[in-house]
Amino acid sequence: MSQRPSTPLLDTIDAPADLRKLKPEQLPQVAEELREEMISAVSVTGGHLGAGLGVVELTTAIHYVFDTPNDILIWDVGHQAYPHKILTGRRDRIRTLRQGGGLSGFTRRQESEYDPFGAAHSSTSISAALGFAIANKMSGSAGKAIAVIGDGAMSAGMAYEAMNNAEAAGNRLVVILNDNDMSIAPPVGGLSAYLAWLVSSKPFLGLRDIAKRIARRLPRPLHDAARKSEEFARGMAMGGTLFEQLGFYYVGPIDGHNLDHLIPVLENVRDAGEGPILVHVVTKKGKGYAPAEASADKYHGVQKFDVVSGKQDKGPAGPPSYQNVFADALVAEATLDPRICAITAAMPGGTGVDRFAKAFPDRTFDVGIAEQHAVTFAAGLAAQGMKPFCAIYSTFLQRAYDQVVHDVAIQNLPVRFAMDRAGLVGADGATHAGSFDLAYLCTLPNMVVMAAADEAELTNMVHTMAAYDAGPIAVRYPRGGGTGVAIPNPPEVLPIGKGRVVREGKSVAILSLGTRLEDALKAAERLEAQGLSTTVADMRFAKPLDEALIRRLLTNHEVAITVEEGAAGGFGAHVLTLAADQGLTDAGLKIRTLRLPDRFQDHDKPEKQYADAGLDADGMVAAVLSALRHNSVGVGAAG
Repeated sequence: MSQRPSTPLLDTIDAPADLRKLKPEQLPQVAEELREEMISAVSVTGGHLGAGLGVVELTTAIHYVFDTPNDILIWDVGHQAYPHKILTGRRDRIRTLRQGGGLSGFTRRQESEYDPFGAAHSSTSISAALGFAIANKMSGSAGKAIAVIGDGAMSAGMAYEAMNNAEAAGNRLVVILNDNDMSIAPPVGGLSAYLAWLVSSKPFLGLRDIAKRIARRLPRPLHDAARKSEEFARGMAMGGTLFEQLGFYYVGPIDGHNLDHLIPVLENVRDAGEGPILVHVVTKKGKGYAPAEASADKYHGVQKFDVVSGKQDKGPAGPPSYQNVFADALVAEATLDPRICAITAAMPGGTGVDRFAKAFPDRTFDVGIAEQHAVTFAAGLAAQGMKPFCAIYSTFLQRAYDQVVHDVAIQNLPVRFAMDRAGLVGADGATHAGSFDLAYLCTLPNMVVMAAADEAELTNMVHTMAAYDAGPIAVRYPRGGGTGVAIPNPPEVLPIGKGRVVREGKSVAILSLGTRLEDALKAAERLEAQGLSTTVADMRFAKPLDEALIRRLLTNHEVAITVEEGAAGGFGAHVLTLAADQGLTDAGLKIRTLRLPDRFQDHDKPEKQYADAGLDADGMVAAVLSALRHNSVGVGAAG
């Protein structure tokens, strides 16, 4: 284990109030120690590194200038908030990041009063901060609301919807645009820092306000000309015309790693009577840690690593990840069919679409953090004869649900949905768990919904999707590695709505959907050892259901359990509806549905999450034995 860094100044800071006791000239040392502490902590836990390194000085400056937690500070996404956690009383737990019972990898209301609003999905910060600011205004309470949002998150429509409504907040709302991709601003230096300080000062803000009021009284043509000339001059110098149009006072760009520039500008913004204000700060992901700065992804997400070399502990090589199995299968399909294209919403690496892009750059579309647009764009492509595969995490597809319903399902357009991270996701916790896709897709007419039990099944399902043109079709598969089964070559087209029996028995039937199949087979072995002959079926399709197979299993077994890695309302609920409608339970069948619990499960190791949910072999065996012990007379009496 690497030695912890020496941090004499940081050791004196238990809360931002302690930070504010320091002199401005001490802050660069605080930032340096904060960076070293963060690198040391993440080397032990793994997690998001590059984003946090990029905002060390900005985090220090915000907590130094503003009166947090009375001033509300909201981090968009929250993966860059590790330095914030260290400065806000959680340093003693920082090496529990993303561990069971430890700190979340994102901001979380239950964790600290300095996390006033939880996050993990992008582009929510300005809307939330506006809510806090307006609430304070309505109640007459003091306190500003500061939203820190990255240039990537600023690509999502929700950020602009919030800014378009922000004028009513006035000077209570401050938006800090953390531009770490150089995608908006040119390099910054002393001149732009001076300009930023100047335009954030009271005299300049006041002059601008007076000028606007005078211009409004001018005849229309002169008013328009005056407005355009001011905007043109400011746009040339500052790049802020768009934000001005949305009602913000624009300040920047300034160097987000220079505390001598940051502190006076933020003090001006804090004290300004005008607002809302947008401060444009330019930072560098991975700043201050050479291996991160040199890496293409700036060490965005890392395993445990050696601090000196930067070498990550990748662990032993295992079966391929589901995202790569999906990508390789899609590349194989696209080689044969020029109509196949791939769409991702700012997650090419996470979905495997980056592999597809290397083979077919002209058929790959990364639309940014814009899931709604991604789905409707795919619908347009499908309507014009293309075969779009929309690769979006299950939890992110939630953001485009109306588009799935209105633009795809109602029009019965053959859009293919590849839903990665379906089910539990370990260290990323509830915000990234794909718990609800079965419930929200299986209820839609025209939709076909599949769940892959292993890599071979996923490959066959991608092939099936490519061949299916009768309407929308989706496949769900989990985070992480597969089981190591052989990949079929060539793959087969699966008959729609048909499952398969993988083990025949007589007393107990386990109807498994998706990758819980491995545990279902283990449960069957253990039940067999207790004298309970067990059938295991891999149902493959959550919609349409294999009614003939379900009817056979429910009428020929004493106990049946459904197993799915999803919330209530999904596969099990649809099986129960079918059973009730067709009278399959009238003869006394004992049927149970195993699913995710009706609560948001905290981050932990996957095996602990499955045990907690009752979705491992132990949980399945327990459910069967409990059903057999159940007092049926008591149930009948209650009726």
